[in-house]
Amino acid sequence: MYRQFENNLLQEGKKPSVSVVLRGVSLLKSLTAAVTRRYTIVLVPHSEKKVYNFNVSVASLCCAALILIGIMGAFFWYGNSYNSARSALALKDSRLKDTQASLDQLRDEISRLLRQTRGFQAALSETLSSLGLDTPLVNEKDPAASGDLSSFFDIRETATGTLKEVDDIRNLTDYLVSAADPVKEVGSLFAAQSALLTEIPNIWPIKGGIGHVSMYFGENPNPFTGQYYIHRGIDLSTYRSGDPIVATADGQIVTMEYDSVGGFGYYIIIKHKHGFYTRYAHLQSFKATKGQRVQQGEVIGYIGNTGLSTGPHLHYEIHVGSDVVDPYKYLNIRSGNSRGSR
Repeated sequence: MYRQFENNLLQEGKKPSVSVVLRGVSLLKSLTAAVTRRYTIVLVPHSEKKVYNFNVSVASLCCAALILIGIMGAFFWYGNSYNSARSALALKDSRLKDTQASLDQLRDEISRLLRQTRGFQAALSETLSSLGLDTPLVNEKDPAASGDLSSFFDIRETATGTLKEVDDIRNLTDYLVSAADPVKEVGSLFAAQSALLTEIPNIWPIKGGIGHVSMYFGENPNPFTGQYYIHRGIDLSTYRSGDPIVATADGQIVTMEYDSVGGFGYYIIIKHKHGFYTRYAHLQSFKATKGQRVQQGEVIGYIGNTGLSTGPHLHYEIHVGSDVVDPYKYLNIRSGNSRGSR
């Protein structure tokens, strides 16, 4: 009983599998038949009697359709790639033209720079020669090329194909490097000269360059007696009291007092380097102390009318050692105000 039941169960289980297999085989046969089915294409010309027959299968038609679709797809893909490449080339061509224009402009500016450098080189050489300094060396291999920059720079086409402008810039750089040391020497020289100028009384002693010379150095009539006498300084007037007076050079205040015997009133004496002394007399008041070190242009007092004076003014003297000199020769008058003429 048990074995019969098992055989019956096995037979029942085989039926669905067999059915599925049979259906699959039937479908495959149908597809094979459809694909291998052949059709006849008849071409009948109007002008000829011969008729052309073409036997084709569905599989051949499908293959031809796939090939045609592939060809058309490739055509569109290559066409799109060509248009993209053409657009990219057009953009690069436009950029190349802009770059060429910029390069031309750069070349023009380089040429202009080199022309200006010629004038700079000549002026620098003349300045250095006048100061007794060495001038930077310049290549002059071609005397016949004196009409261009070849007299100042070794301009040539390089064997390696380097642009001429690049070679020019290299020569210009070499020249500027060689000119750096002489220019530094000039700067040091002027710095030393500037320091020297601050040590020598040479500026207008009234702040702002205001006022005028009311009495010059030398023989003048005495304003009180009318008798001629030697005026040992110059008188500067602004027609009022209280205008600030400045030190005309760096130095140290050695005297600051009131003089009633000589008629200077309130006055200041400053000792400078190189044997110079300056006196500022008839002051209204002081703005410094005795022993103080002052710098050129620093306010030390104010114009007044003290001592023997006919009005507010500054009496200014310069002494070199034991000699009294004309202060007007040392004044570096920077103001445009009228100070009289001599």
